[in-house]
Amino acid sequence: MTSMTVLRIISPGVLSLLQDQGRFGMGTLGLTQGGPLDLHSFRWANALVANPINSTLIEHSVGGLTLQAVANCVIAVTGAELALTLNGKAVQCWQALALKAGDEIELGMCSRGLRAYLAVAGGIAAPAQFGSSATVMREGIGGLQQNGQKLTAGAELALATAASSHINTNKAPVAAAIRQRTLPGDTPLQLRLIEGYQAALFSTTARAQFYLHRYQVSPQFDRMGYKLNGPAIRCSTSQLLSEGISYGAVQIPPDGQPIVLLNDRQTLGGYPKMGNVLSLDCWALAQASSGTQLNFSPITAADAHNAVHLAAARLKREYQHYGISPTVLDTL
Repeated sequence: MTSMTVLRIISPGVLSLLQDQGRFGMGTLGLTQGGPLDLHSFRWANALVANPINSTLIEHSVGGLTLQAVANCVIAVTGAELALTLNGKAVQCWQALALKAGDEIELGMCSRGLRAYLAVAGGIAAPAQFGSSATVMREGIGGLQQNGQKLTAGAELALATAASSHINTNKAPVAAAIRQRTLPGDTPLQLRLIEGYQAALFSTTARAQFYLHRYQVSPQFDRMGYKLNGPAIRCSTSQLLSEGISYGAVQIPPDGQPIVLLNDRQTLGGYPKMGNVLSLDCWALAQASSGTQLNFSPITAADAHNAVHLAAARLKREYQHYGISPTVLDTL
C-alpha cells in the first residue's frame, strides 16, 4: 500500500461509502456481502482508470458529494445521470478525468438513477476485514475506519497502489447504451426471476397474479432491499424455519407485498420466497427510486446462466472496443 493522500472529502453528500466487489463466503459468521449495488457501473468506473476490477472506490447515493484533489490524480465517475463539475465547470461522466492538486470535483443531485461511482486510478486504500473493504453500516464493518461508517467531511483518501500508466484521458465518454444500461427508462422495469423450491407454497392463482400484475417501488428501500407495492400475494404459510438468504431473494411477508433483498440483506430469514431476481436485473433495481413501476417474469436456471455469460462476453468486447487496459481484462 502507498500512504499518498490524493483526495479529501469536502462534503459527503447524502451517502458516500467505500466499496469493493463485496465480502463473500462469510455468511456462516453472520456477515453479508455488501459491495456495489450497481456492479455494472462499479466495474466501468474502475476500468476507465485502469484499476483491477475489485479496487475500492466510492459508491455515492442521491447526490451532493464534493472532493478536493490533494495531489495529481485521475478519476472516473459512472452510474446515475447527474451534473458533474470540475472547478465549477461542467465535465462529463463515464470518462477518465485528470485532476491537479487543488482541483475540486462536485457531483450534483442524481436526475436519473440513484447510485454513482467514483474511482481513482490506483484504487482507494482501505483495510480489508474478512477479505473485503466493503462498508456495511448495519453490521459496523468495512470502510475507511473499519467500523462500517459512511465517509464524512475531512476524510482523506490515499492510493492503494501506484496508478496505471495505461489511462487515456483524451477519450470521449462511452456510448449511451452502456451508460444507461442499468438506469430507469420510459417503460416498466423487467425483473427476471428464477423460482425456488418455496414457489410451490404459493397457489397457481397467486403465482399467476405475481407475474401478471405490475408493482411499484415503495418509499421503503435501501441497500438492504426494496419493498414493493402492489396486489398482495398470499401463501399457504406465513412463517418457515429460518434459512440462508441469497442475493436477489424475493420474500413475501405476511402483508403480501414482495421484498427484493440486495447486498446488505440479513443472512437468515423465515418468510416464504418466490425465488431470486437475476443479478443483472438487481443492478437496475438498485438504481430505481420510489414510484418506479416494474414487472416480474419467470426464467429457467439455464436461461439465467446464459444471460450472465452473454453479459460477461459483451463486457469484454466493450472493454476491448474502448481500449481498456489488458490488465483490467485479466481481473474479470
